[in-house]
Amino acid sequence: MSEGGEDVPHLERGDLPPAIRVAPPGPEARRLSTRLGAAEAPGINTLAGDEPSLLWAEALGANVLDVDGNRYVDLTAGFGVAAVGHRHPRVVEAVRRQAGRLLHALGDVHAHPARVELAERLAARVPVAGAREEAVAVHPAISGSDAVEVAVKTALLASGRTTVLAFAPSYHGTTLGALALTARDAFRRPFADHLHPHVRRLPFAAPEAEVEAALADGHVACAVVEPIVGREGVLVPPAGWLAALAAACQRSGTLLVADEVFTGFGRTGCWFAVEHDGVRPDLVACGKALGGGLPIAAVVGRRGLMDAWATGGEALHTATFVANPLACAAALAVLDVLEEEALVQRAAVLGERLGERLAGWPERFAAVEAVRGRGALWGVELATKEAAYGLVDGARARGVLLLAGGPEGRVAQLVPPLTITDEQLETALDVLEEVLAGP
Repeated sequence: MSEGGEDVPHLERGDLPPAIRVAPPGPEARRLSTRLGAAEAPGINTLAGDEPSLLWAEALGANVLDVDGNRYVDLTAGFGVAAVGHRHPRVVEAVRRQAGRLLHALGDVHAHPARVELAERLAARVPVAGAREEAVAVHPAISGSDAVEVAVKTALLASGRTTVLAFAPSYHGTTLGALALTARDAFRRPFADHLHPHVRRLPFAAPEAEVEAALADGHVACAVVEPIVGREGVLVPPAGWLAALAAACQRSGTLLVADEVFTGFGRTGCWFAVEHDGVRPDLVACGKALGGGLPIAAVVGRRGLMDAWATGGEALHTATFVANPLACAAALAVLDVLEEEALVQRAAVLGERLGERLAGWPERFAAVEAVRGRGALWGVELATKEAAYGLVDGARARGVLLLAGGPEGRVAQLVPPLTITDEQLETALDVLEEVLAGP
């Protein structure tokens, strides 16, 4: 069998351990990286910096196969998208059936049956304030950042106010509207002159008195918060802080927007991370895991807020591929799998295993400063960016995929598919410990 191209092996199962055939990135990855670099704009494929990129050929369950035939255990879940596992057969079959009937409808003009069912199921599942007294409505979106923009626009339309409260660190996307809320300066600086000027920012988990002061003048339409900061360092707020934020928003007439794009659909051991604190936001933005690999997102809120979008004319916020039939079919299958395979509960079990295994790392490994997380979302904070990327690179060389993030790039993130087996998880953690222990 050759080292790459058409002769690489295929994944027959998704519950296998790592198997490295050639040091990654291998020759086929290098060849394709050269072609990609010549055809794509720079900066959009940045994982390996100036080095050749790893290219995925196939993924199944918790395994990824690269173009050189190397098999990995995936601790990224594709940025959290593959919560039900890569290429789940129920999702694949739902997409296949839908593709045989309807590939595309007419966006905001003509809908389709899968869109109807998905809206109803999201309205019944997503925890929003006032849902017990008032009907709930769903605004479909294309991506997480699109959903954040829809949520903020909803708050501005419904409240008549002009200002938004955000937190740091935070990541809400890089489209121009969402970028105004994202905290990292490196993302914001090149476009600073064009960002929404009425954004106030507090530290994540700021004291209640500071939140109250920021909301006191009555100008803030909404506070936008990640219930657990994801990409920017995996930060879990102190117990009760989200509830205090919700109460402060209610007292000031400010709408609470939960960005659950990363944390939603079981990732933290509840369907949505706000449920750990008994919080029901006014608006919830969700995406990533919802599509099982297809691009789809949504904002959910009570009907009285969503009625602000009623114009009697053309839609004020839409897109050609909004609520695409294939993506809706995939999302319905994801919701079924999460329920029928008890994957939300599985995430809670994974959280216990990860917490027990990681707890001793700061004492055992000099490079590890802290570990934190909930459910199947954990961060390992390293002393330096170099140490974090050394862990990422060393793990990849041994067949385990993970990412490092945070404003300083020092937090290695463990975000496995919720379907990862106990054996795969233990093997992956063994690999990480081997890298941390050094030569």
